[in-house]
Amino acid sequence: MRNYENLVIVKPTFTAEEIQASIKAVEEVITSNGGEIAATNAMGMRKLAYPIDKNERGYYHVIYYTVAPSSIAEIERRFRINEDLLRFVTIKYDTNREVTAWKQLVEKANKSAEPKATEETPATEEAAAE
Repeated sequence: MRNYENLVIVKPTFTAEEIQASIKAVEEVITSNGGEIAATNAMGMRKLAYPIDKNERGYYHVIYYTVAPSSIAEIERRFRINEDLLRFVTIKYDTNREVTAWKQLVEKANKSAEPKATEETPATEEAAAE
């Protein structure tokens, strides 16, 4: 099992539900080919460097996962025939330095995905005490 990262750009014309369904489909492709998703990072809607299929923007999503190298060809083939994706890029983390960087990226993505604890304001505490 090797460590990989996929950046996928989903069409911007979709609704939030359709975007989430597309991301779930991408994750399903990875897991159905024996992959194990370590973390995901939704980067949101961003401006593209150049127009792709007359789209100026795209929804960026990064997925960090481990999978056998033999499965990458099938995963990329399924991404190519997915019409919801404008572009995708697969990055392999191979050397010890790269694997260490991958682990740091996974930790950072998991940390940003955790919900932040909200503190109650003093006014709320006074109202709750009454």
